[in-house]
Amino acid sequence: PLDNEGETAAAKCTQPCLGESLSISDLECSLCIRMFFEPVTTPCGHTFCKECLERCLDHRPNCPLCKQSLREYLKAGRYSPTVLLQDIMLATFPTQLAERRELHRAEMAELSNLTKNIPIFVCTMSFPGIPCPLHVFEPRYRLMIRRCQESGSRRFGMCIYENGKSFADFGCLLEIRQVELLADGRSLVDTVGRQRFRVLSRGHRDGYHTADIEYLEDKKVSGEELQELQCLHESTYRLAQRFCEHGDLTSRHILMQHGPLPEKEEDIQASADGPTWCWWLISILPLDPSYQLSLLSCTSLRARLSQLQRILTALLQQPP
Repeated sequence: PLDNEGETAAAKCTQPCLGESLSISDLECSLCIRMFFEPVTTPCGHTFCKECLERCLDHRPNCPLCKQSLREYLKAGRYSPTVLLQDIMLATFPTQLAERRELHRAEMAELSNLTKNIPIFVCTMSFPGIPCPLHVFEPRYRLMIRRCQESGSRRFGMCIYENGKSFADFGCLLEIRQVELLADGRSLVDTVGRQRFRVLSRGHRDGYHTADIEYLEDKKVSGEELQELQCLHESTYRLAQRFCEHGDLTSRHILMQHGPLPEKEEDIQASADGPTWCWWLISILPLDPSYQLSLLSCTSLRARLSQLQRILTALLQQPP
């Protein structure tokens, strides 16, 4: 048996050997051909970057190398890091590991920008202050939602499809409140509308749409114009109350799903998007999405209230 000095000498002999016997290519992920970042090992014994494996499992629940089923692994939803491999990388190639981390940090910073290349979910109409529950199953959107969470922004744009374009010129920024992961990798995503925007240019990233955007704001008015606007606001809100109280069976069913008409706000110009109750009403009324889109893009609260007043008056005049 070795004494303490012998053990130390033996350790000194083996220490440099690890770095000499390993090269960077031994520590590369076979999917991205870059140094492992947050390596995870599958039950079948293959190691990949966590992000790379997740992207493969978005498409099919099998190991990318040996094709063994990873359904149970996916169902568990936990990707534990391969600690020994992380320690080896830190001991042998600390500089390259730091560079790899920095590269990942820069990618995340780019993904968290909320005016340039923001991810766009092309699906349904959404509105400021209004919940928008989503069922996410397409691989490209599974990736998009995960990135929104990992980058810390927790936000993405929602637009409807428009003929001749990949998506409409106006949309609403959604904020992720909660994600419920299902056993097969799909997810139920609870989001709420935040800000309206105009699309300045369109792009792509890894299969999903992106856009450079600018945010919309209602034009502020004052003096006599503001007094007129407040009167219009009051009368339109009273019509909305009548509609909610005396509407037909269909509208009562809508109220059960969407909850009651939101309260009036003290300052009708406090928000860049105007009173939330207007958006709530626009989201529940039987309106064509193209008409909803014209209301979303309108930056005059007066014009929006006038349209709502006209619609409510027409609906209230219909026989039950």
